[in-house]
Amino acid sequence: MAERRRPPKQAKKQKATTRKQPRSNIRSRGNDPSLLLGAHVSIAGGTHEAPARARAIGATAMQIFTKMAQRWAERACADEECHAFRNALAESGVRVTVAHDSYLINLASPDAALRRRSIESFIAELQRCEALGLQCLVSHPGNYIDDRASGIQRNADAITEALERVPGRTVLCMELTSGSGTALGSTFEELASLIDAVGQGVRGRMGVCVDTCHAFSAGYDLLEDYESVWRNFGDLVGIDRLRVLHLNDSKTPFGSHRDRHELIGEGSLGAAPFRAIMSDDRFVNIPKLIETPKLDNATKTDSRMLARLRRYATAASAGT
Repeated sequence: MAERRRPPKQAKKQKATTRKQPRSNIRSRGNDPSLLLGAHVSIAGGTHEAPARARAIGATAMQIFTKMAQRWAERACADEECHAFRNALAESGVRVTVAHDSYLINLASPDAALRRRSIESFIAELQRCEALGLQCLVSHPGNYIDDRASGIQRNADAITEALERVPGRTVLCMELTSGSGTALGSTFEELASLIDAVGQGVRGRMGVCVDTCHAFSAGYDLLEDYESVWRNFGDLVGIDRLRVLHLNDSKTPFGSHRDRHELIGEGSLGAAPFRAIMSDDRFVNIPKLIETPKLDNATKTDSRMLARLRRYATAASAGT
């Protein structure tokens, strides 16, 4: 059995707390229009097309790529694009927009050429976020390849350079990873160390994104020890650093260290952790975004998943 990341002396007490948690720090918000809930949506046809797709699924928050995620080719957002995007956003009902950076970027790489290319690409990501007025940019901490501590420092130094070169209001959210291979960021301790290593002058723009699938796969048992996991996060990182939640079920078992997303309530996490999150007062103002499979119809599937999450919130507040 995979090791559970929790304070061992609190295990028995926490198990009882977990069963009661959905009825403790909650209020009914399944149909609350202020609920920040949405999905990663496509920018096919241009960034200005994304808000309408978010509106079609009833989203109040959305995540996008600001370019093709699997290509190095960079681009700037012209004034015309920014104007069109902002106009579309104003008509959509979306109140929080998050970007996810390119999957090619590795700020922790020991390869000098790849790291420099990653830094310049990352800077372009930040520039597009600022131009479009996006609140957050989610980024994976990268792969250290050689030495973990050195990788954390390389990543922190790169982040410091990028944030200094692109001043603004976009918050950089380091995403908790599942812990495969040499990937950084699969523990709360490591995320805290990375943030602490970022230059003090820009550290205030640092946040965290917790992905439920990644957390469960990394050994944080949101199913059996929900409250213990979040207490641990608060102690090590700080709840105030949590700026984005990715709500994804997992195709793989607890502690698998694999990043395989499943439809909400249909994977190894099941419904309980999502009911708890959707009705947890600590997360009222945190955008909750799904990155679940789209199946054969993205709009239909995402709408169904968001409706399910809203029902979870209502059911949890009713104690069912």
